[in-house]
Amino acid sequence: MNHEQSSPSSYHIPVMLQEAVEALAIRPDGIYVDCTLGGAGHTKAILSHLSAKGTLVAFDQDADAVRNLPEDDRIIFVPHNFKHISRFLKLHGIERIDGILADLGVSSHQFDEGSRGFSIRFEGPLDMRMDQRRELTAAEVVQTYSEQELQEMFSRYGEVTNAKTLAKHLVASRMASPIQTIGQLKAVLASVVKGNPNKYLAQVFQALRIEVNDELGALRELLEQLPSLLRQHGRVAFITFHSLEDRLVKQFLRAGTLEQEDENPFAIGAKEKVFQLVHKKPIEPKEEELKSNPRSRSAKLRVAERL
Repeated sequence: MNHEQSSPSSYHIPVMLQEAVEALAIRPDGIYVDCTLGGAGHTKAILSHLSAKGTLVAFDQDADAVRNLPEDDRIIFVPHNFKHISRFLKLHGIERIDGILADLGVSSHQFDEGSRGFSIRFEGPLDMRMDQRRELTAAEVVQTYSEQELQEMFSRYGEVTNAKTLAKHLVASRMASPIQTIGQLKAVLASVVKGNPNKYLAQVFQALRIEVNDELGALRELLEQLPSLLRQHGRVAFITFHSLEDRLVKQFLRAGTLEQEDENPFAIGAKEKVFQLVHKKPIEPKEEELKSNPRSRSAKLRVAERL
């Protein structure tokens, strides 16, 4: 794929574009954050609702995304993971924001670029780093993690049913021959696949990707910073793509914390609510979108307002 010729629209098709931007109830002179610039679809839509006094801070840890950045004085671009949100907002003199959009999906570009190692459809190195400055790659995870660590990772992040068998098989296989490419990993997995091969491989790849990029850790850090960043009536809109992310977002927006409730049976008084859900149930893509962009099928949009 020629980097120079990929347009933002081919780079990434934004999911639930209209629904997500409408959910933010944008104030023209407000300050908003787009956690993942990607192909800049959501970014441009937010900008179209802002006046000359509005500001949009766009984050993206993937160096490939920067070429999609619109030329616009209202944008502040931060080439880092959104988990550093408070630090970079402070750096730019921003204390409070009016809304935040987090599209947590992997960009189409990352899936379609074989050399990035995200997809089972291409041959390439087992990389999977969204931020190429990180040192840990998927190959390193497969080659160096203990059998127990691999089992826990595949079970927790991929919900792989035979995680124990898979981990044992990987450890035995890597002793015979290194596993450093997508093809090598698929060949090793062939004898332990359970059920639909494509679904099984997708679960294994998801687990590796989440581990390499510490996706759930970054999401937790972002969520915990939101209450102190959002102005009253500020909106949050989260687009999730798998149950692990969705569970965290749902829990946080409902309870205002990631800690499980009722941990202290002697606690007195109800906990003060932080967010009000704008919709009781998550918004899902419409039929037309599912047809034009099959990758949107697992997406859920959850929206809440800061009380």
